[in-house]
Amino acid sequence: MSRRAASGVHFQSSCHLCREILKAQVWFHLFVLCFLSPYTCAASVPETRGVQICVKALRPAIENSDAMLYAPSANSVKKQCKNMSLRCYMLELIMVINEEEIMDNNANCISDFNEILPTDNSVGCPPCEEYAIRNITIFLGRLQSLLEELNVIQNT
Repeated sequence: MSRRAASGVHFQSSCHLCREILKAQVWFHLFVLCFLSPYTCAASVPETRGVQICVKALRPAIENSDAMLYAPSANSVKKQCKNMSLRCYMLELIMVINEEEIMDNNANCISDFNEILPTDNSVGCPPCEEYAIRNITIFLGRLQSLLEELNVIQNT
């Protein structure tokens, strides 16, 4: 066998070995991602108990608002869109807080919570404007339902 042919055989066998190693690495990474995905999904929503307390404290100050707000119902929101719908609620709530000129720690609590909400999982989720517009009473009820649902998810 010539030197050139021998190096070609060596090159082919080393490439085959590289491909096998690469395949094994890809499968390993997929396995790890599949194993960790339930935990990363559950951890992607910040703790909601604190914001529930803030919303409850703000309720008397904002209940008299005549604002009509985007309010996704819990059963119309896909599982992967819970964070996005929560962000919609927080933005609407911040707007009402600003319109009603509420300046206290509970208002800050809502703004702070909105800032820590993840924004990376909104692919395929409808924008806030696609949800039904409801009065403040229905809005607050639906927000409370979503926060309770997320709290249950966090505790499981």
